[in-house]
Amino acid sequence: MKKNRKKTTKKKSKHGPVVYSRRIKKPDMKQIVPLIELAIREDFGKGDPTSEITVGADEMARASLVSREEIVVCGMDIAAEILKRYDPRLTLTPLVQDGCRASVAQTLGIIEGPLRAMLSAERVVLNFLQRLCGISTMTWKFVNAIRGTKAKIYDTRKTIPGWRELEKYAVRCGGGYNHRMNLGEAVMFKDNHFAELGRRFVPRLSRMVKEAREKYGIKWVAVEVDHVDNQLDHVLKIPGIDIILLDNMGQWQLKHAVQMRDEMCGKRPLLEASGGITLNNVLTVASCGVDRIAVGAITHSAVAADIGLDRDTIDY
Repeated sequence: MKKNRKKTTKKKSKHGPVVYSRRIKKPDMKQIVPLIELAIREDFGKGDPTSEITVGADEMARASLVSREEIVVCGMDIAAEILKRYDPRLTLTPLVQDGCRASVAQTLGIIEGPLRAMLSAERVVLNFLQRLCGISTMTWKFVNAIRGTKAKIYDTRKTIPGWRELEKYAVRCGGGYNHRMNLGEAVMFKDNHFAELGRRFVPRLSRMVKEAREKYGIKWVAVEVDHVDNQLDHVLKIPGIDIILLDNMGQWQLKHAVQMRDEMCGKRPLLEASGGITLNNVLTVASCGVDRIAVGAITHSAVAADIGLDRDTIDY
């Protein structure tokens, strides 16, 4: 008899095809509100005389947020939060929810309310949506590229200052996973941290790993290695390490690292490939048997999605 196995698969909702079936953790709005307020002050300045000159104070309107390309949607709640700060009468009715795919020319949501405030808010709303949808779409491309392997796509801390909460949320909407949010969440011993340890680094690194787990109350401990032989084999013997980062390794080295880990330790610690990961090579890397792939490009190199605001004039 075959055992039932949980799978992470595509599914559909009334809002469209969902990228990942797992529940997407929402961002902390308390951290996002100051960013929204900063963006509004930056853009609105002393007011919007253009809209005041061209639009009557009581004129109401409806407009559609429309995708100009195939994207994974992210930021609809953020857009609604922005709109109400221009005028509480502005409402956004989402037609595609975060984490769902949208096709070319698909309407993502309907904005209704005072036209002056709507026009004033347009650029800030689109700036947030385009950035976030760009990241979620880029992430989805990487996730989709390695579908069928056991590897998972993780982000990094290569984010725009102040945007980390939002950008990591966008990664989740695209089906990816989050690395540590900040330095305090986890300990990562990289080459610059223990470059002075020398060849006989095991005793001192072992003490560091033990101290990290006992003193700082962190979520996990990771150690970066640059070479399989004479480095990985020693690190695998150190207890308390959750993840080993395989930095800028080629296909042969990655396969060798996976084989060495499996033979010496079983399936733990987890192995994470990083460095130089692109859409062209990510499947090759995943096929080597690593558990995680860290991709800085899904945040630092994501291109803004093409989204427009199309106005419909209606009578109220």
